[in-house]
Amino acid sequence: MITDKMSPAAIAEELGNRLKQARLNADITQAELASKTGLNRRTILNAEKGNVSLKNLVAILVSLNMADQLNLFLPVQEISPLQLAKLKGQKRQRASKSGKRNSQTKEDKRSW
Repeated sequence: MITDKMSPAAIAEELGNRLKQARLNADITQAELASKTGLNRRTILNAEKGNVSLKNLVAILVSLNMADQLNLFLPVQEISPLQLAKLKGQKRQRASKSGKRNSQTKEDKRSW
């Protein structure tokens, strides 16, 4: 189980193990998966160790017919009603600068 107390390296390793198990469950060799994805076998091996680029991970999941799992992995983020009111229908393109948030927080505390 992945938790927020795990290091990024440990999470990547766990995801690599899960990817390997998914490949084995599909009864596909690394070479066969590499051929299906258009990647080389070394890339598949590295992915199963937790070292993979996002594009290659997506290619592997598509080849394993697991692309739908990406919706569970990272669901679409909805805009909160408060944020929507601030934006007045405009979709947010970037986050605020951290200094701006800190100064607003200090002002808010002073007014209390």
